[in-house]
Amino acid sequence: MGAEPTTFGLLRHGQTEWNLLKKIQGSANSPLSPAGREHCRQWAKVLAPCRWARILASDQGRARETVAILNSQWRVPESFDPRLREQDWGEWEGLTIPTIEKEFAEQLQTRVALGWQFSAPGGETRLAVRERAFAALGDAASRWPGEKILVVCHQGVIKTTLYSLTGREFIPGADPLLHHDRLHLIACDNGQFRPVTLNIPRNATP
Repeated sequence: MGAEPTTFGLLRHGQTEWNLLKKIQGSANSPLSPAGREHCRQWAKVLAPCRWARILASDQGRARETVAILNSQWRVPESFDPRLREQDWGEWEGLTIPTIEKEFAEQLQTRVALGWQFSAPGGETRLAVRERAFAALGDAASRWPGEKILVVCHQGVIKTTLYSLTGREFIPGADPLLHHDRLHLIACDNGQFRPVTLNIPRNATP
């Protein structure tokens, strides 16, 4: 018999001040908002019964702040992996979404149509994010087989990971696969990843 599958819970960091302003963060950082910190405290209570073996997270500040709030209650081992960082948005980082839509409308439309190859000027592609994210999760599954691991990362990381596992393409105007502020469970069994349960709300225990 093979080892038990490793289960990962993918959770986005708490809301940040830049999220409120609709600013693109990417490789930049912004502190959590008061509401974001409160949501993290709520997640800590909701997810406590799951008995996570450890937390694996992006090493960016907003993810670290989220982990600190969660783990102030759980006290489980934590580690940080730069491969779980948000997609680098290059020259568009720090700009608001309305600004990009207004001042770079034609360029944005052309780039979005590239799907997995989308990137902001000077940034990285969604495909590159997917590759490094799966590398990080694959290494974690090998290192901690059979464990239940909470992964605190970013929307771009979660989206590319789950779109890949569900065979989704990045088609403009398509119904979103993911809902805001949700937990997503995936498993890795003998090196193969599969989705388990997506879009678990904060008021439900997985």
